[in-house]
Amino acid sequence: MSVTMPPQHPVEDPKPTEGKSLTKAAKAKNNLTSPWATAAAIIIAMVWTIPTVALFMTSLIPGDRYRTDAWWTVLADGGLTFDNFNQVLFDSFGDNSTAPPLLEYVFNSIVVTVPSVVFPVVLGLMAAYAFAWIPFRGSNFLFVLIFALQVVPLQLALIPLLRLLGPENLGLAGEFGGVWIAHTIFALPLSVFLLHNFVSHIPREVLEAARVDGASHTQMFFRIIIPLSLPAVASLAIFQFLWVWNDLLVSAVFGSANTYPLTYPISNLAGDYGQYAYLVPPAAFISMIIPLIVFFSLQRYFVRGLLAGSTKG
Repeated sequence: MSVTMPPQHPVEDPKPTEGKSLTKAAKAKNNLTSPWATAAAIIIAMVWTIPTVALFMTSLIPGDRYRTDAWWTVLADGGLTFDNFNQVLFDSFGDNSTAPPLLEYVFNSIVVTVPSVVFPVVLGLMAAYAFAWIPFRGSNFLFVLIFALQVVPLQLALIPLLRLLGPENLGLAGEFGGVWIAHTIFALPLSVFLLHNFVSHIPREVLEAARVDGASHTQMFFRIIIPLSLPAVASLAIFQFLWVWNDLLVSAVFGSANTYPLTYPISNLAGDYGQYAYLVPPAAFISMIIPLIVFFSLQRYFVRGLLAGSTKG
């Protein structure tokens, strides 16, 4: 008696598919890590570093040789000095009020910049979560309206906002609070737009699982949205920090002599007749130090924020 065996269907081996995907990934990795790509990256980094090195070397030229000799000539003579940095940070300049010491303005820049970064990032992330995951009537229209505010020139809002913050209304013009509010208002449209694009791509299953477990919107925001949005938040914080740190217009309009940041005295540092022009390079180099520290300390998150959403899976 013969027994008929059921037909055996061939089982597909997933290894070839995995091998193909691994091959593609390996090819992409090899392309990105090839010697030519590495050499090109090194060359680009060196080219971008040349202006910074040149600025630093120029800042070491003594004042009596600033207009006549280049820094490489002074370097060959051994005449480079750090006295310019000491004079910029600590020394006074007699009757020339347009060139004050800069150390106090470094503190003002920090006081102006840190809240002006925290406020729009926090408010923008809260608004992004609301637009992405809290349905309410008119949300689409309101989001498009906020997005459209990015095309409004900043200069058009200076006078109305100055009147709002003036002594007849809020009374914050000329104070740190007025500068913080101005920077926050000008940064919010872009902040909401960028963070919304990131928050809206968080997997819905994660939020639904938290909602099933009884989590409120506040709990989901602090325990899910903020941790998952750190790369985007860091990227936006770097851009906002650089913009506020290098800003002169907003701080000059809404601030006062007690709140002016580092950019204000640097703009007047050369003097009425350019007699202190040799102090501008060291002052400019000092103004670059803190932004460079912030960028390199958050570089890992910055790269992750730029690459977020570029791939799936």
